[in-house]
Amino acid sequence: MWDRLRDRLVAADPGLLRLRRALLAVFGIGLSIVVLLAAGRTIPTIMVAAVAAMQAAFTVNDRAPRAQVVTLVLAFCSGALSMTCAAFGQAAPPLDNLLFIVLIFLAVYAQRFAPRGNALGALAFFMFFFAMFLRIQPAQLPGYLLALLVGICANGFVRFGVLRRDPDRELLRIRKAFRARLSAVARAAAAYLAGGGTGWRRQQLLRADSRLHEAVLMIEDAIGEVLDPPASDLLRRRAIEVELAAKWLSITTRRTSTEELPDEVRDELIGRLLRFESLIEHDPQELPVISDTDEFSRMLVSGSRLDRRGPGDDLRRAIAELALADVNAQRIAEHDYSAEAQIPEPEPPAKKRLVAYDNQTRSAIQAMIGGGLAMLGGELVSPQRWYWAVLTVFVVFLNTSTAGATLVKGMRRVSGTLVGIFGGMLLALLVTGNVTATVLLILACVFCVVYTARVSQVVMSFFVTCLLGLLYSLLGAFTLEVLWLRVAETAVGAIAGILAAIAVVPVRTRTVLRSDLESVLADLRDFLEAAESLLTGRENVNVIELSRELDRSVEQVRTTVEPLTHPMSVNSRRDYGSYVLTTLDRISFRARHVAARAEPGLLSADDRLTTLTGRLIGNIGILLEAVGNGTQRRLDRGGETSVTTREDTAQARSVLLSLSRLDEAVIALGRVFGVRSTESVQANVRRRTRSVSAGTDSITNTSDAELAAPGRAEAGEGSRTTEPVRRSTQ
Repeated sequence: MWDRLRDRLVAADPGLLRLRRALLAVFGIGLSIVVLLAAGRTIPTIMVAAVAAMQAAFTVNDRAPRAQVVTLVLAFCSGALSMTCAAFGQAAPPLDNLLFIVLIFLAVYAQRFAPRGNALGALAFFMFFFAMFLRIQPAQLPGYLLALLVGICANGFVRFGVLRRDPDRELLRIRKAFRARLSAVARAAAAYLAGGGTGWRRQQLLRADSRLHEAVLMIEDAIGEVLDPPASDLLRRRAIEVELAAKWLSITTRRTSTEELPDEVRDELIGRLLRFESLIEHDPQELPVISDTDEFSRMLVSGSRLDRRGPGDDLRRAIAELALADVNAQRIAEHDYSAEAQIPEPEPPAKKRLVAYDNQTRSAIQAMIGGGLAMLGGELVSPQRWYWAVLTVFVVFLNTSTAGATLVKGMRRVSGTLVGIFGGMLLALLVTGNVTATVLLILACVFCVVYTARVSQVVMSFFVTCLLGLLYSLLGAFTLEVLWLRVAETAVGAIAGILAAIAVVPVRTRTVLRSDLESVLADLRDFLEAAESLLTGRENVNVIELSRELDRSVEQVRTTVEPLTHPMSVNSRRDYGSYVLTTLDRISFRARHVAARAEPGLLSADDRLTTLTGRLIGNIGILLEAVGNGTQRRLDRGGETSVTTREDTAQARSVLLSLSRLDEAVIALGRVFGVRSTESVQANVRRRTRSVSAGTDSITNTSDAELAAPGRAEAGEGSRTTEPVRRSTQ
């Protein structure tokens, strides 16, 4: 039970990155408190140092240590300038209000220069905020600037000394998390097969697939700091192969569960899945643990048959392929890559322009105007605490680019704050008069705030409110009215931010979604052109990196579409958002599949490749036209004949089938833009809606019944998106 619990914790935080960041904040604050208490400083100055240490731990995320040092130095400069402006502004009102509004714009605009821009903007904002919270006067500035320096230096000492980052150990932890999630896929597949394919088990299996995909992306982010090319690129390729094999295992399990299996065959397959789970749960440093076992050999032998000969053979082959892919990936991670081919290094990312008018600039303008509205509304609620409303505006505009995202984030923050009132009140009452207990609880709340910030806005807001209750208790100013005032100011700030997002140069979720989909289509086109060059032997292109660029674009769509899939959204929009994500998941999965199997010259002089890629690129061009100004052209569906023959090698067959399924997914994506195919209406489309918007709003999802449909076993696509379009209920 302890091992399983540990695996779950590690899988929830691959590489323990969030844990390290939270400990970095706690230890930095603790060190700041010790230093300033020894120097005889007051509690308000200690609070400034603590906030500086926490924000530095939270926002300084540069990869290289030298870059982190530069960011810390610049963060001190921005924080000192911001605090100085606040102190002098308070002495000459309403200058402080105007400066605060301008600062909101600059802090939100700075997000375009992440990660350093995030750190500088956030620290400048919070130093201004706490200068107003503590009512710092110009004569007090030297002491508070010293406290700011202590907080930054404490974070640097902990960051580079106490909790110094070890990329090798971090990669090992991520590998452990990767295996824990791979184990979860095998466990979920066994449960799905044993449970007869219920809806709940299906959701467990899909969730396990999604978490494995997240782990693979995190591995790719970390290996660049551990391995140099070509080793890092080889490990990326092997990790993709494992992910694809796990996805194929999931698909095959779902398809196998629809077959009429004898009880002894079903039990034997479940036993194989559970045995594989037990094999991969071992420490990744014990590399030969799988390949040296008799079970592994039997898996490979029983899974080596290419054609179906009996019930359950597809699943046996899928287990064998996953076992082999896992061993290959672990060998590369152990630097055993001498027999692998080298892969060209990826091109450096393009630099962003200093001045540009885009969605990020719009968000900054909205945040500035929302801050002004929050300032006016906050003054009406409390002339002394109005800056809490401005703080809420700043937070809800962090990392949001649409009105829908701002609405969702604002509601989450208000909900978390409302619940946190009771937690803050309880904690403050329990430790009133006990400074040591109060400080310990403050550190615990800081840890929870940083640890949960990227997981749940509601939980983070809860701990922030608890933290504020403890801070007021420490300052001797705690009352229940103060906490309720915090809720009221938070609500005012959320409403102001939402109004600004809706009324001021609004950025609709649909608009950003179409822009993100345009990026996905452009990345897909680049990938297909490169894959054709590689497969025909014209050029040795790094299609692995291009497939990951496509993955990142799809992840951006997932973030953008969240307001549409939120429970508060209407059913038709949730169906639309789910359809978009399902279709894009198919596209990214098939692209990864092609990238993992593609080799130079694999399909040289093969007309089927040029036909498929030519049709795909042409259809993508039509969709790009639809994203821009609309199009009257129709998508080319091609023929219904199989793209493979019995004479093809297994690898060529796999690539061709994936390209064919990719072609179908692009056709399915056309429904999002209301673009028809060369066939007027598909057989399973019940009725087209009256408008493009209504039609796309009412797309539903696929059921597992389709997995058993004839002719799909060869395709290898257990989740084909052939969802019917329902008439929208309006």
